[in-house]
Amino acid sequence: MRRRDLPTAFHAEAPVRLDFAGGWTDVPPFSAREGGIVVNAAIALPARADVELGGPRMRLVAEDLGQELECASAGGLVLDGRLDLLKAALRMFPVQAACTLTTRSAAPPGSGLGSSGALDVALVAVLSRARGERLAEREIAEQAWYLETVEAKIPGGKQDQFAAALGGFQRLTFRDPDVGVEPITLDPAFAAELERRTLLCYTGTSRVSGATIARVMAAYERGDPRITGALRALKDVAAAMAEALRGADLSRVAALLSDNWKHQQALDREMCTPEMARLENVVRAAGTVGGKAAGAGAGGSMFFVTTDDSGQASAAAREAGATVLPVRWAPQGVRAW
Repeated sequence: MRRRDLPTAFHAEAPVRLDFAGGWTDVPPFSAREGGIVVNAAIALPARADVELGGPRMRLVAEDLGQELECASAGGLVLDGRLDLLKAALRMFPVQAACTLTTRSAAPPGSGLGSSGALDVALVAVLSRARGERLAEREIAEQAWYLETVEAKIPGGKQDQFAAALGGFQRLTFRDPDVGVEPITLDPAFAAELERRTLLCYTGTSRVSGATIARVMAAYERGDPRITGALRALKDVAAAMAEALRGADLSRVAALLSDNWKHQQALDREMCTPEMARLENVVRAAGTVGGKAAGAGAGGSMFFVTTDDSGQASAAAREAGATVLPVRWAPQGVRAW
């Protein structure tokens, strides 16, 4: 029994990310055979997890999804498509038999901003803290990836969890099972200008799935030259993107975003949805100089570098039916209290 003077409420937040280049190269088997490179930046749209110990039952709540369930004990945490990530987290990090686990995300569902990875990180951080454990950020990232891909059986790479755990701008290298972490320090004036001129648009639809990932990687395993060439090109773009950010070269950053998007689309015929194609055409005409899909693609969000006057492109995106999301760099990763 817990003493009355010990805390019973625990909280954690972790930021989502914009993947500037190299996404898909962090996914096995490419990451294991050839090694991947991803450049990303954490943004201040946090995923949050809260644990309240005690109560009559085990209660799981996903506030932003409007979903909730209860069970009498941990024995009821069966993966059945209902809040499986929360169930898997409690199976990995069991706490008291009776508790309430609540999650929510500031990013829209299916946005392509790595919100499930950020939620993984917040769940690991809050549950380990409730258990009296203190994990380093890197360990949280690794455990969070294991939570999603192994325990919850959702395939994917590791970039989202590392971005959420570490924060800031990162150049991440992948040679499974190892992850290399290399922070990218931006000139402050350039970071401010990049933030001001980054237009992040949520299309309102998301079609990417585990089936898409499996289809792409199966083609890579077969040696499909189109897929293999696209993945290798994405890795090259990521290496160049890190140097463009360090060199404060905004025009080069914008051009590399567009290069990355071209290679992304080569991976799968459904990568660019009609909504994304329409949005891209509208904002380009209104004043953008480069952009790409956020995350895997096939729906979700896109982000663009605008001309110096970003107002016209932002207005055009809204008129096209997109939701414009705020962009603010998040220098700090996961925090728990």
